[in-house]
Amino acid sequence: MVEQDWVGERFTEHRDRLHAVAYRMLGSPGEAEDAVQEAWLRVSRAGTGRVENPGGWLTTIVARVCLNMLEARRNRREEPAGALPAEPRAGGRPAGQGGPEDEALLADSVGVALTVVLDELAPAERLAFVLHDVFAVSFAEIGAILDRSPAAARQLASRARRRVRGAADASVAARSAKREIVEAFLAASRGGDFEALLELLDPGAVVGDLRGSRDVATFFTGRAQAARLALVDGVPVAVWSHLGRPRAVISFTVDDDRITRIDVDTDLDRIRGLDIVVLPADDEERR
Repeated sequence: MVEQDWVGERFTEHRDRLHAVAYRMLGSPGEAEDAVQEAWLRVSRAGTGRVENPGGWLTTIVARVCLNMLEARRNRREEPAGALPAEPRAGGRPAGQGGPEDEALLADSVGVALTVVLDELAPAERLAFVLHDVFAVSFAEIGAILDRSPAAARQLASRARRRVRGAADASVAARSAKREIVEAFLAASRGGDFEALLELLDPGAVVGDLRGSRDVATFFTGRAQAARLALVDGVPVAVWSHLGRPRAVISFTVDDDRITRIDVDTDLDRIRGLDIVVLPADDEERR
């Protein structure tokens, strides 16, 4: 009974980190919770003996559960249950090629934009990258989980890191280009520049019931006076606020440097749950 109490206390103590590990590994809050619950079942049945590093021991168990879930998902060719939203990195020093700041940014960038890339990695690559670069687990520990040598675990993480870095670079470039397009659209809308709006819109652009670039441009000409450029999960959008509170989020679908679709979300409950960062206007940036 005393041992069971000790196990329960250690599990509770490390539960947040264990959930963070599972969340990064699986990309779904629901699956992460399932993994943590499965890990608890295994822990509660196991004899602890002399566990000198409870955190490492528990992380290993959760990682093995996640590895099994990833392999099962891969065998079923199943997509993750939900997109992985940005989440603060849980402790640890990221490592690898490049400076510490670059590696920290890379580890922290495992969010919405890179979920697809992580899902394309083999389960062992994903585990090695997430555990080492995000949670600073040693290659010796990762190798033990995967039943491979530390050198092999290092290779897996390195291969995954190259793919993630490439996706991160591509994502940054794409978002930068999209920001310029959204910024230009808002400026043209405020300024009543119909021709500039036409240049930015795809001929088949859609906004609600409106179809076609001319109708969309006509609708937005002279509007967007109070809309501000913003980021939602790092993605450029426009936000309309009233009394300092966001009331509408306008998102843009861009294909081949043209806006193909504009969506306006006015659901206040949903908007309150978004991570919105309003960007300074051009004149504010110059001051």
